[in-house]
Amino acid sequence: MEPGEGPGALDLHGDEEIIEVVELGPPGPDDLAEEMEDVDFEDEGAEEPDGEAWESEDDEGVEDSMEAQDDSEVTFSLHSASVFCVSLDPKTNTLAVTGGEDDKAFVWRVSDGELLFECSGHKDSVTCAGFSHDSVFVATGDMSGLIKVWRVDAKEEVWSFEVGDLEWMEWHPQAHVLLAGTADGNTWMWKIPSGDCKTFQGPACPATCGRILPDGKRAVVGYEDGTLRIWDLKQGTSLHVLKGQDGHQDPLTCVASNQDGSLIMTGSVDCHAKLVNSATGALGTPHHPSSTQVVCVFKMESVTPKAPISEGEEAESNSVESLGFCNVMPLAAVGYLDGTLAIYDLSTQSLRHKCQHESGIVQLLWEESSAVVYTCSLDGAVRLWDARSGKMISEYRGHSAEILDFAVNKDASIVVTTSGDHQAKVFCVQRPDR
Repeated sequence: MEPGEGPGALDLHGDEEIIEVVELGPPGPDDLAEEMEDVDFEDEGAEEPDGEAWESEDDEGVEDSMEAQDDSEVTFSLHSASVFCVSLDPKTNTLAVTGGEDDKAFVWRVSDGELLFECSGHKDSVTCAGFSHDSVFVATGDMSGLIKVWRVDAKEEVWSFEVGDLEWMEWHPQAHVLLAGTADGNTWMWKIPSGDCKTFQGPACPATCGRILPDGKRAVVGYEDGTLRIWDLKQGTSLHVLKGQDGHQDPLTCVASNQDGSLIMTGSVDCHAKLVNSATGALGTPHHPSSTQVVCVFKMESVTPKAPISEGEEAESNSVESLGFCNVMPLAAVGYLDGTLAIYDLSTQSLRHKCQHESGIVQLLWEESSAVVYTCSLDGAVRLWDARSGKMISEYRGHSAEILDFAVNKDASIVVTTSGDHQAKVFCVQRPDR
């Protein structure tokens, strides 16, 4: 449709447009033209040459329609700045905790967005928040390194501690034990609420990511210098170290393990994902931690030939942002900053599918009991992908800015997202194949 065509022509398609917006997501040119009628396109046109008016209005139309489509059931809007993190309580999946740039963290009900209590007293952006395995405690951590733990039923603070600048934080899968990595390279472990403490000293650079393995006895920690260490939590010793050729050439961004903890996957700014056998260490002695075996390296070539800029720039603009293992098939997913979701087949160690996003992937999560992977991206949408076919199942929108974090409940019926638009949203995921 040409921008010059009159409103009469647009009206003929009225019904179709509504259907397109709801069912298919992004607006077509017809919708944009109609949006533009609303924003006095004709007045603008009188003052400017057609082309310019068309361009400036086009942008406005797109933004309007992005904000107009809201597939969410509940919006939580008590934050006054970007919302960085979200976690669901593991036991009932009825409570969420969110932390934001406004130095605040809130525990609220997923069903209606009702505030349960505020985790007050932070003096910097709250970047980490999570519930203990049994939902008894919730921990919140800010960038400056102040960590607080609250008893959920009593809504009261039971413990706090200050470390160096905080990089990540995670609860133990079976115990009231909290692990956190800091910018000075240390990993801290506390018993809650007694506060008994242990530290694991890494290299003198930030401990950028970490994960407690499913056996609850070991933790895997990635560092800014590209090294990876597997720690024995009880002994406080390093079981394996991956560095040099075995490690990454750039900072680690994320780490994940499969269900039994036998395989670890690491992602890095160097755009590689490495698959590591966590148990290969028979030759190591306590004084000489053995090198863990790298099973394979997944390298991502750039997907589309970009405008001819120098090689270096293009390489820098991509990195592994998130990764994870499928529980029901030998598959792993890797999300890249350039918008590629790669599904790798672990049995053949080969690329199975490439699912392209318009903008960078921020995080991905697998459903607990199916081969469906969820992504959230800088364009503000949540997408569900069938890892077997590589096809997108559905897409949910509602945020007017990038999604920064999200969580999926156990039966995969609800997704909770946080965004740069100062909001957290709850989406009900209706799946036809259920």
